[in-house]
Amino acid sequence: QCTGRGSYIISLPKEWVEDIGLKRGSEIAFNIQPDSTLTLVPRSIMEKEGRENTNKPKEYYINIDPKEPPQATIRMIRALYAIGADIIRVHFKNTQDITKYKNEIKNLARDHFLGSEIIDETQDEITLQILIKHSEFPIEKAVRRMAIVALAANRDAIAALKDRSSALFDSVISAHNDVNRLGLYIVRQLKHGIERNLYRELGFRTPKEFLLYRIAVNDIESIAQNAMNIINNLGALQKLIDDQTLFLKDPIDEEIYNQLVYFSTQAHQLYDDSIKALFKRDYKDAEKLISKREALLPLENELIMLMSSKKLDPNIASVLRLIFDSSRRIMDYSRNMAELTLNRTVEELCSTLTSK
Repeated sequence: QCTGRGSYIISLPKEWVEDIGLKRGSEIAFNIQPDSTLTLVPRSIMEKEGRENTNKPKEYYINIDPKEPPQATIRMIRALYAIGADIIRVHFKNTQDITKYKNEIKNLARDHFLGSEIIDETQDEITLQILIKHSEFPIEKAVRRMAIVALAANRDAIAALKDRSSALFDSVISAHNDVNRLGLYIVRQLKHGIERNLYRELGFRTPKEFLLYRIAVNDIESIAQNAMNIINNLGALQKLIDDQTLFLKDPIDEEIYNQLVYFSTQAHQLYDDSIKALFKRDYKDAEKLISKREALLPLENELIMLMSSKKLDPNIASVLRLIFDSSRRIMDYSRNMAELTLNRTVEELCSTLTSK
């Protein structure tokens, strides 16, 4: 029944109410299922099944020996964060030489975990708590931020080809860490949503969209990793020059550099547009972006021919090729994102056409 302007009343079967033992004021949970149906679960049944514990913080303990290398423990803590741990207690079997070990864990929490804090520390134990919730930083906002930071890292990596300043190197390293931190946070939130069937609360229309965002995270992390690879290669090149092991006769070819910058700019714009189409759920824009990617193939081939026609130092040529491959992959990731948007919205579009 509809009462007033926006209130709805549901009548429950009398036999069911009496059989369950419901009384005035009894609590019933309404759970939305993937097919949009509702499941009614009385609180008494939830308590019997232990469901009331689902809202309690997920707490985990790790017992480690400080004499062992910390890498395995670091990976375990990262995995616990990803699967949704709220509190992680790391207990040391002995207190000898644990200062460095604790610092590794603190650095991990600071540099790789979004919203984490060290809330307690004793002589033989350190406790991490993850405080950030989805409502404070939605998944779409986190993905958008990831994309912005990853593309900025790629731009700085290309700029470092001519200006190999420490500021640009540090900027790419910092951006790479930020992207990984955001990616881990999104994976954590997706895992949380899958476990509790919270796709609507996360802003999704169907549970299938969990996979879509997981693929998006992988692509964006790859963009940041490619920028890091460029910086690592440029750093190795600069070290050879500083050590006077390598002598470059000619500066960077301006024609190739300018064409490479233009090519990367087109790649960045394409990816940015693909992210916008994804968030807007715009099928037509996504379709146009796939055609635009195909239209950029002549520019790609032109740049390949230009680099092949020049007599370049092999060390510089390898870095140029790395930058070119990175930009080309960004274009391919853009196409992937556009295709994900098609998959995300095609049923809505076809249903609309059918209804007409």
